Amino acid sequence: MKNKKFFQGFSLIEILVVVALIIILATITIVAINPAKNFADTRNAQRSSDVGQILNAITQYTSEEGNAIGDFTDAIGGAINTCPATNAIGTGDVDLAGNLVDEFIVDIPMDPSSGTAADTGYTICVTAGSRVEINAPGAENGKTITVKR
Repeated sequence: MKNKKFFQGFSLIEILVVVALIIILATITIVAINPAKNFADTRNAQRSSDVGQILNAITQYTSEEGNAIGDFTDAIGGAINTCPATNAIGTGDVDLAGNLVDEFIVDIPMDPSSGTAADTGYTICVTAGSRVEINAPGAENGKTITVKR
């Protein structure tokens, strides 16, 4: 009987095939999950929540103070444009903080991508039917977020 040596382990080809399969599966998973779209959807959900909070604070203010929308625009120190023209919410245009912050809302929310104190990234206008409309013009994925009451 001849003396034969048997080597145990994986060949280089087998290892390369397994690595290639793992890379293909990882690529398919990342494409299916699409993190960029998920992050954009998350920011849009935040924008939707923010415009709802601002509108709720305005509604509470007008209800509690017994004011109409016209009185609200006078109370914040200036006229709000009639839709479709809008005013930016923030210290640079329509400053809602003086009347709403602390009593009706903790702070005026800002757009998660581009909001600043001077321009929160949200806009306000009054419809022809005297309804307040809050918009998030910076919404992503071609969506427009509008809430009115």
